[in-house]
Amino acid sequence: MGAALGAMKAPVIVALGGSLLRPEVAQRHLWLADVCDILSGCKNPVGLVIGGGAPAREAIALARPMLRDVAALDEIGIAATRLNAMIVAQVLTEAGLDVCPGIPSDVNSASRALTSHSVVVMGGTRPGHTTDNVAIRLAIASEASRCLIATNVDHVYSSDPRSNADARPIELMTLRDLQKIVGPPVHGAAGGSGVVDPIGVQAAIDHSMPLAVLDGRETDRLKAALNGEPFEGTRIEVE
Repeated sequence: MGAALGAMKAPVIVALGGSLLRPEVAQRHLWLADVCDILSGCKNPVGLVIGGGAPAREAIALARPMLRDVAALDEIGIAATRLNAMIVAQVLTEAGLDVCPGIPSDVNSASRALTSHSVVVMGGTRPGHTTDNVAIRLAIASEASRCLIATNVDHVYSSDPRSNADARPIELMTLRDLQKIVGPPVHGAAGGSGVVDPIGVQAAIDHSMPLAVLDGRETDRLKAALNGEPFEGTRIEVE
């Protein structure tokens, strides 16, 4: 049974995990083509925030033995997210979509661009802010109807399914329920990953921003969630 989103309001913000661009993702070029088709048919402006994925983690791992400054390591990861964002933006532009030129480096610039372009693509912004967090803050700044977290997991789980065989997928929960799972709003280690960034979850709570988590590799789920239709994943309500 899928989750259902309410009436659509412009825009919709999507955090696309960098894992979706990895070479081991089957037919990733076809996946990108599907994303182009989905966005071409979307009636609302869409903000895409692209994660760093493996390139970010590998670059940080290379630098970590030589750098003690967490902010400096974050900057390396941010550069990787912006490279990934440039790839996605160029592909969407080539497909004929109205994409904001350049990669906005802050949420306010991206929010303004959403008032004049159908698609805005960005990466990270500053140390301490993961791309999940950036996407949620962009959703807040642009008064989006919701923020979708699309990565390589299909739901929020009751516990980590990698270590707990009894972990169960959750279809509907509140932001407070999610906070109990992801933990307090503190910055984790550079290059880390979790189902949703806890600082971003706190921002969503503070500003009553509904979220959703879904497997971005399954483009039919992404299309349904963008269009406000039932989708397979986790819907996260304000209360």
